[in-house]
Amino acid sequence: MRDRHRSRDRAPYASDPDASRGRLHPEPPSRSRTDFQRDRDRIIHADAFRRLKQKTQVFVAHEGDHYRTRLTHSLEVAQIARSAARTLGLDEDLTEALALAHDIGHPPFGHAGENALDAVMAPYGGFDHNAQALRVLTRLEHKYPAFDGLNLTWETLEGVIKHNGPLLRSGEDMSRLPAAFRDYEALQSLELHSFAGPEAQIAALADDIAYNNHDIEDGLRAGLFTLADLMDVPLAREAFVSVTADYPDLEPSRLIAEAVRRLIGVWIGDLTEEFARRAARAAPASVAEVRALDHPLAAFSEEIDARQKPLRAFLFERMYRHHRVNRMMSQARRIVRDLFHLFLEEPETLPPPWRDRARLCEGDTLLRARVVCDYIAGMTDTYAIEEHRRLFNLDRWD
Repeated sequence: MRDRHRSRDRAPYASDPDASRGRLHPEPPSRSRTDFQRDRDRIIHADAFRRLKQKTQVFVAHEGDHYRTRLTHSLEVAQIARSAARTLGLDEDLTEALALAHDIGHPPFGHAGENALDAVMAPYGGFDHNAQALRVLTRLEHKYPAFDGLNLTWETLEGVIKHNGPLLRSGEDMSRLPAAFRDYEALQSLELHSFAGPEAQIAALADDIAYNNHDIEDGLRAGLFTLADLMDVPLAREAFVSVTADYPDLEPSRLIAEAVRRLIGVWIGDLTEEFARRAARAAPASVAEVRALDHPLAAFSEEIDARQKPLRAFLFERMYRHHRVNRMMSQARRIVRDLFHLFLEEPETLPPPWRDRARLCEGDTLLRARVVCDYIAGMTDTYAIEEHRRLFNLDRWD
């Protein structure tokens, strides 16, 4: 089904929904949407996607209504990625689907929750949010009568798990990869030694653009640093000085929003220009040739890459390692550890249907640990906090 809204300037190496490698479980085509549009829509309607609204980006969800969550971050990534894809003549729908799904495997409490789950799961194969995304998309979503998961196209699944590059280097086997990748490879190869298609590469860098710039706004809103502090970061200083020159009496909230908007524009412009330069040099004639390259097409220029390093270092030190954030993350790690050990030792405390799944693992601690991990990974921040209160606060008996 040809997309009537497809760009006339479509790149020869763009992913084509009409040439998709299809779905693991064959389905009849839609009369009104391409396969990539259907993938995007299935992701949006997934329970795991909806739960991103109360999962930590930097601040735990209950800290305030205006900070980014995994959901609002994913929407912002999708907007940036789709804009870049349109400029470059790539498939916008596939790019959007990949951007929306890129965080779908994250547990509550951001990287603190992921690190805590990985630590407690170490004897049972560990935890990796990318592998968890594959589990969510192919096993844990239960919406369709004929299959588990969302039955997404090969291109979408490949792009989700390989958006940061190949999972295996030349000569490596799969033994070091999480079980989710090994299990799915037995059903359908996602060609783990190669780069993903160009849409996935764009979505990965749109993620960088979104969190670098929007963390500036959230950090200022939270009072973790000030505008004066940012003047020590050349890239940020230029944006704020430029806005102040154009609007000398602008109120702080508008000043910050406009400066961040201009910074995003700088990054998007650099990404699309560098992509075009690399594509002109490599001259791929198809998406298969993009995958076969020994380097990605999507990248920032050396100039921007060098100029963004001081900003990342600033955010790391002044925001991600701020004592207020550290305290939140310390609490988060304790919550995850406590819940995991309790559910693993006392699976009868799990709610249905998780309790039933744990019962099927009788005698197999490894499988039971994965059930517990799936349950905790799917929690929102607020649900995890409430579960911990219900189970560990002796003043509550609900």
